[in-house]
Amino acid sequence: MLTVKGLNQFYGGSHTLWDVDFSVPPGALVCVLGRNGMGKTTLLKCIMGLLPASSGSIQFDGIELLSRPAHDRARIGIGYVPQGREIFPHLTVEENLKIGLGVRKNGAHSIPQRVFDLFPVLKKMMKRLGGDLSGGQQQQLAIGRALVLQPKLLILDEPTEGIQPNIVHEIGDIVLRLNREEGLTVLLVEQKLPFARRVASEFCILARGRRVAAGAIGDLTDDVVRAHLSV
Repeated sequence: MLTVKGLNQFYGGSHTLWDVDFSVPPGALVCVLGRNGMGKTTLLKCIMGLLPASSGSIQFDGIELLSRPAHDRARIGIGYVPQGREIFPHLTVEENLKIGLGVRKNGAHSIPQRVFDLFPVLKKMMKRLGGDLSGGQQQQLAIGRALVLQPKLLILDEPTEGIQPNIVHEIGDIVLRLNREEGLTVLLVEQKLPFARRVASEFCILARGRRVAAGAIGDLTDDVVRAHLSV
């Protein structure tokens, strides 16, 4: 579904991604891991067209993304939840959710019931401003907003960051439900190793902008963790 080959990216004079190769097969839940500052968010922003790549290829369902503008990602079926959530604090929950309707191919004008089935708290807070929600509620809103697009691929950048433990577990349950019960393909960047091991089917580790390890989540052994993730 998503294939990254030989991806290079520069930020100013710094070479941030070095010939990165990895793929996200249909139906998989792939977790990108790495210490802070290793290029994980940069990789997602390149995939989403928010940062320019200097060379390489990013293909989604056979479509080359590097030559397309950022807003095309939503139209071809990619939902994105950025690090820090980036909901609109001065819009209501309902208005935040409806923003995604404009790019739906079928011209739908209503929020899919699926969003409220997954996040019933959002139904109760439709008229509340996004900025008045707790961190966990804002994360649910950000994921719900991405799901309004009815994407084929959902990309999540550190969805557990700054979230209390019970909500972290709840978000894990929802990600598993989307992936295993509904067949939604997911690409996830995460720092919390227990969360990654719980939800992911595959992993990819970045170190200093390079892919240094990858495989099935069962191959994420303690030796691999010590070599590439321990601080």
